[in-house]
Amino acid sequence: MSIKTLFASLTIAALAFTLTAAEEKKAAPKKSSSGGVLQPQMTPEGGWDKAMGPLGDKPAEPWSTTTVGASVDGKPVPGKVVTVTGEIIDLSCYLQLGKHGEKHKSCGQKCLNNGQPIGLLTKDGAIYMLMDEEHDPRRDGQTELRKAANDHFAHVMEVTGTEATVRGVHAIYVQGFVKK
Repeated sequence: MSIKTLFASLTIAALAFTLTAAEEKKAAPKKSSSGGVLQPQMTPEGGWDKAMGPLGDKPAEPWSTTTVGASVDGKPVPGKVVTVTGEIIDLSCYLQLGKHGEKHKSCGQKCLNNGQPIGLLTKDGAIYMLMDEEHDPRRDGQTELRKAANDHFAHVMEVTGTEATVRGVHAIYVQGFVKK
C-alpha cells in the first residue's frame, strides 16, 4: 500500500468518524437547563409519583385496519405498542412558555378545546404528541381523545398506544376513543 493510499484511507476514516459523531450529537434529544421539565415548579395535579389512571386501549397490533388501509402501499411507518406515564399537556403553551401543571389547567383546557395539539410530558422531560390512532374516524371527527385529554388535563396518566417517531417528532397514537 502506498503512502498516498494510506493517507487517503486515514483521511476518509477520520471524516466518516467526524460526520458520525456530529450526526449523533445532532440526534441526541436536547434537555432543558432544568435537566428535564422546562418549569419544574409547575407541578401536575396529584404530583408525579402515581398515575391517576389509564388512557387508551392496548392494541393487538400496532396499527388499526383503518390506518393500514390508509397507508401508502399498506405500510404505515414503523410503530410499537408502548405504555408511557406522564402529564397531559397542551403542546402549544408548553413548547412556547414551558407552562403545564395544575396552575395552567384552565388555560391549557381552553387551548385543547380550540384545537391545539395534545401532549404527554414525562417526569424526565420527554414529550410526546398524543393522537387518536384510528385513521379514518380521526380524519372524519368521530373520535373523542381530545375530550378525554381535556378531562384529564394536568393529570399524570398511564397512556397506552402505538409510538411512532419521524425525524425527531415523537407521537403516541391512542386507540379506544372512537365515538360509539
